[in-house]
Amino acid sequence: MSELAETSQESGWLPLDRRSLLVTAQMTGGVVTAIGLPVTLSFQGWVDMGPVVAWAVGLGLLVIASGVGLDALRLRHSRYRVGPERAELRSGVLFAKHRSLNRERIRSVDLVAHPLLRLLGLVEVRIGTGEQSSAQEATLELRPVRRAEGERLRRELLSRAAPDAAPDAEGTIAALDLRWVRYAPLSFITSALAAAAGGAVMQVSEWFGAQEEVIEWVGDVFRGMSVTGMVLALVAVGLAAGSVGALGLWIGMWWNYRLDREPSGTLRVRRGLFTTRSISLEEARLRGVDVVEPLGLRLSGAARVDAVATGLSRRDEEDHAGPNTLLPAAPRRLADDVAARVLREPVTPTAARLTAHPRAARARRVRWAVSAATAPALVLLLLGALLELPVLMYLGAGFAVVLVPVAVALAHDAYRSLGHALDGGYLVVRSGTLRRSTVALRRGGVIGWTVKQSALQRRAGLVTLSATTAAGAQAYAAYDVGEAEGLEFAERAVPGLLGPFLERGPGTVPGARGTARPATTDPRRYRRPQRATRCS
Repeated sequence: MSELAETSQESGWLPLDRRSLLVTAQMTGGVVTAIGLPVTLSFQGWVDMGPVVAWAVGLGLLVIASGVGLDALRLRHSRYRVGPERAELRSGVLFAKHRSLNRERIRSVDLVAHPLLRLLGLVEVRIGTGEQSSAQEATLELRPVRRAEGERLRRELLSRAAPDAAPDAEGTIAALDLRWVRYAPLSFITSALAAAAGGAVMQVSEWFGAQEEVIEWVGDVFRGMSVTGMVLALVAVGLAAGSVGALGLWIGMWWNYRLDREPSGTLRVRRGLFTTRSISLEEARLRGVDVVEPLGLRLSGAARVDAVATGLSRRDEEDHAGPNTLLPAAPRRLADDVAARVLREPVTPTAARLTAHPRAARARRVRWAVSAATAPALVLLLLGALLELPVLMYLGAGFAVVLVPVAVALAHDAYRSLGHALDGGYLVVRSGTLRRSTVALRRGGVIGWTVKQSALQRRAGLVTLSATTAAGAQAYAAYDVGEAEGLEFAERAVPGLLGPFLERGPGTVPGARGTARPATTDPRRYRRPQRATRCS
């Protein structure tokens, strides 16, 4: 008997649920049908269909049997155990693997169940330590176990009391409101789905040899319309299809949404219509929040709330929502309230009054915007002149007339979005126009500063300050802030971290506005770009 077979008899080792074989058979059968049916039908009219169908059915059954057999081997060689100190998983058919996580390092236990697993009362359990590096080795995946067993493992592994938990702070923080669905078509995914829908129609019609008929039908429908009118009509139809798709995706992702704070000091997000997800975030890993306002949502007065926390792997974004999203697109007032309750603050720091950046930052954005808008216009004008094609020149002029005002308006909006502030124990920075982000980061979570200054920024007296942290995006920047003001802001946010790199004028008070300046006389104390860090 092999070592793995012997471990199945040891006390404490538990097998995975064997109903996984039914799930594998159904999923493999679905894939075989989806691929085999169009291929089989493509032979119709060319050969006798009897032998073709027989071969197709035989091959399909062989593939299904192979998939079930491989899954049976996986289940036979997989065992897990949760002891007082460690959570362990033994697996592997050709190469035995024994992976073990210290329970003190476990920070997340997420439950995921697609429709077939839900039908059988099963879930996949993902146990993680919250480490960013080697995410695969820092996670144990039990696929699958009974739902009751998954809930038991989640409660047991996350049963650590919150250090400063207040009983009245526990319970539901936010729950689904069907009125939020109106924000779904306002995301950028709508245009992506519209383009995908058009491409899918053309691709499917090509598979069935009907692409020319589809193009002729479209021409007949829009016969008599100008080219501009036809383009606008097609765009409108595509956006309508994209909006329907965005609504479907939103409902699939956020149905039954609920955000709870549990007695163990854990934030738990539950959501999903077809594939249900239960994502747990230990509050000890929380370093702040990010209130995100894409342009469409901002114009409609909505925002979403993301957690700035350690150990949230981007590889978990299987449904484009992300494990760090605490609240989907909702009214901004509600987003601020949820952010405050998540941080256990009476008022969210993301609503603090921010310090505006110098006007030189606006000039930089206007120059960038005008350059980006005129570049395609200049290319078209040049090609039109070289190739003697007036249509390209007209198109280039049209691009300039339309894009330059839009670009300038976005540049001014981007400047108005810039800001930074200190609010109690939080550092707040905001930037962006197509995607405006307001981040409130706990000052104790800042482990370093990166100061960047290009040649053009140096001439304008600006710097970009990035607060580095072990959480979220790893760095959050205050773009194009005044040099003296920015360095003083960094020193006040985390006293002593950037101080050794600053030089103050004689008779000034440390921390007074406008007194900090870069010590350019001693290159050992200040370098451009430079970074100051500390151990967390």
